[in-house]
Amino acid sequence: MAQLSNDCFAFGGDLMRVDEATALIAARVSPNAEIETVPLVAADGRVLARDIVSPTDLPPFDNSAVDGYAVRFDDLSENRDTVLPVAGRIAAGAAAGADPGPGQAVRIFTGAPMPPGFDTVFMQEDVRVDGKSVILPSGLKRGANRRLAGEDLPRGAVALAAGRRLTPQDVGLLAALGLAEVPVRRPLKVAVFSTGDEIAAPGGPLGPAQLYDANRFMIQALLRRLGCIPTDLGILRDDRAAVATALAAAAAAHDLIITSGGVSTGEEDHVKAAVESAGSLTFWRIGIKPGRPVAMGVVGGTPFIGLPGNPVAVFVTFAYVARALIARLSGEAYEPPQSFPVRAAFAYRKKEGRREYVRVRLGGGADGALEAHKHPREGAGVITSLTETDGLVELPEAVTRVAPGETVRFIPYEFLR
Repeated sequence: MAQLSNDCFAFGGDLMRVDEATALIAARVSPNAEIETVPLVAADGRVLARDIVSPTDLPPFDNSAVDGYAVRFDDLSENRDTVLPVAGRIAAGAAAGADPGPGQAVRIFTGAPMPPGFDTVFMQEDVRVDGKSVILPSGLKRGANRRLAGEDLPRGAVALAAGRRLTPQDVGLLAALGLAEVPVRRPLKVAVFSTGDEIAAPGGPLGPAQLYDANRFMIQALLRRLGCIPTDLGILRDDRAAVATALAAAAAAHDLIITSGGVSTGEEDHVKAAVESAGSLTFWRIGIKPGRPVAMGVVGGTPFIGLPGNPVAVFVTFAYVARALIARLSGEAYEPPQSFPVRAAFAYRKKEGRREYVRVRLGGGADGALEAHKHPREGAGVITSLTETDGLVELPEAVTRVAPGETVRFIPYEFLR
C-alpha cells in the first residue's frame, strides 16, 4: 500500500483550481508499487505495470489482404490488360513455397503469405479467369492489397505503454503478439463510508427525517468501473470518536478511504475532527460547482477523500478529484476527460474564478447541429438531473455567462469513468 506523508496535500493558496488539484496529486502521490501477473482473459480494465515490447513483427510476414491473385507488379502492362498463367495456389495457413518465377500469377487467399518476389494482389472480383490463365486489368498500384510484415507493429516497438488502463482492443493486440499473461498493478482496495444520522440503508425502514443513502452505492459503482475493490463499511453515525476509530481501522487494511458528507464546518459535521484526530486533514477550497466542500487528508499513511453530501456533487467531485487520485495510486497515466463542442440551447450565468459543470441532455437543432439543453432543476441533491441527462457542459473559470447559440464544451458521462 502507498504510504503518504501527513502534509502531502498541503496547499498554500486561497482557492484551488481543478487543474491545480490534479497537478498536486500527480506531484505528491506515489503509485501502489505492487505488481501481479494475470491471464490475458482477466486483463481488461487493469492498469499495465510495464511497457509491452513487441516480441515479433505484426503481421509476422507479408500477406494478402484479399482473396485474389498475387503478381509481380513489373509483369503488368501499364495501359492494357495483362494475361498471366496461374502457377499455384496459397491458402491461409499454408506456406508460400518456392518462387514461381516471373511472368506468373498465383491464386491467393486473405491472410496467406505472399510468394517470394510477389508484391501486388488483384481482388478476385476485378479479374477474369480464362482456363489456366487470369486476365488482369490495368491501373492497379504497386503493392495494392498486400500487408507488409511489421506494418502494424515492428519487432522491438513499444506496443502498449505502462500506465495504460487496458481495453478490449488492447487485449486483442496482446493476443495477436502471442502473449498469454500480462503484468498489471494490483487493484486498489478502497474503503467506502457514508456519514450522518439523517441517512438510512436502502431496504430498511426510514426514520421520520431520514433519506436513503445513495452516495455509498454510486461511489462503489464508480470504483468498480475503475477496477478497484471497494469495501462497503456502511454508514458512520454522527459520533466523532466512533468515526475516528472506524477511519483508523479502514486505513490499516485499504489503499484509500472515501466518505461522503460530514466534511463541512458545521457542528454536526464530525468527519473533519475525526480525520484530524486519526491523521491529518487538508481542506481543499476547490473552485468547482457542484462540489464544495471536498476534503483531502491522510489517516495512518492512507489517503482520505471526503466528498460532499449531495449526490450530484459527489458524482462531479469523484469525476474530477477522486478519479485523478485513484489513477495516480493505480499507476495509471491520467488524462482529464475529453470534451467536444456543441451549441448551447440555454442561458447561464456564473462567478468568475470557478469552474462549473452544467447537466445537459443533447438534442438536434433545426439545422441538425447538436444542442445542449440544460436540465430544469439545478440542485446538487437532484439525482434525476443525472439520470435524465447525457453529460456535463464544462464552463471554465474565466467564463461568466453563456448565451443560447454559443459553442460550449460537452463531456458525456461515459467519459467520466
